[in-house]
Amino acid sequence: MMNSSAGSLRSIVLAFRPKTLTAALVPCLVGSALAYYESKNFALWILLSALFASVFIQIGTNLVNDAVDFKKGADTEKRLGPQRITQAGILHYKTVLALGTVSFIVALLFGIPLVIHGGLAIVAIGIISILMGYAYTAGPYPLAYRGLGDLFVILFFGLVAVMGMNFLYSTQWTMPAFVAGLQIGLLATIMIAVNNLRDIEGDRAVHKKTLAVRLGKNGARAEIVFLCVMPYFVGSYWFVQGPERAFLLPLLTIPLAIKIVNNVIEHEPGPIYNTILAQGAALHLLFGLLMGLGFLL
Repeated sequence: MMNSSAGSLRSIVLAFRPKTLTAALVPCLVGSALAYYESKNFALWILLSALFASVFIQIGTNLVNDAVDFKKGADTEKRLGPQRITQAGILHYKTVLALGTVSFIVALLFGIPLVIHGGLAIVAIGIISILMGYAYTAGPYPLAYRGLGDLFVILFFGLVAVMGMNFLYSTQWTMPAFVAGLQIGLLATIMIAVNNLRDIEGDRAVHKKTLAVRLGKNGARAEIVFLCVMPYFVGSYWFVQGPERAFLLPLLTIPLAIKIVNNVIEHEPGPIYNTILAQGAALHLLFGLLMGLGFLL
């Protein structure tokens, strides 16, 4: 009985998709490092509050996705990705949705100090982020089912996250924060693009029109190549405007980016894409850490 309970708890934790939570971590770190570079402003409580709020928004989004994809038939026993707790029968659809709602509420609680500090702009960012997290797969116009999931990630796990983080320290919307946010958003989108290419046949069968389904396999591969390459070109901004280190240090991740591109081109969608997805998460994390280090040195 205890083994069964422990196994269920482990499955629930895995439903949070911990390997992808770098999408919430990296923009908080990069936005904070950029703010310190620009104005020497830093407050640990701001970083931790924003980090926990972001993580719980992502967990809520993942749980709603788990429940809704099962309800709509996108997740079946034939899926190529990791186990989903709703499809596996570990928890009921309504229970998983409830857990997702609780996660969004926890995110709101962590966001309260940020709202008091940052004002109406942070209120707007928080509310819209949570609504979009729910609308990613649920509601009358689910973004992931319309091919808008990739754009959602670029906007909310890139531009909004980094610029909002920077705003909390500086109370300004700056071009450097926009550039950094665009880089991080493009890198975060590699994970969803690989995920959608892996699931392209299953999604097509249930009319889940992800961008991969709309573009086809070759188009989806081209998107992933674009997402892997563009952050380095966008990073030339730092080489011109400074600090040069924010451009140079992330170049150390190029071999990993090349590896992802080669794997996607060489392999047909299948279980191996779970490994490629992990490589995408690693690229996102390493690139962000090195760029943040470039701001701090």
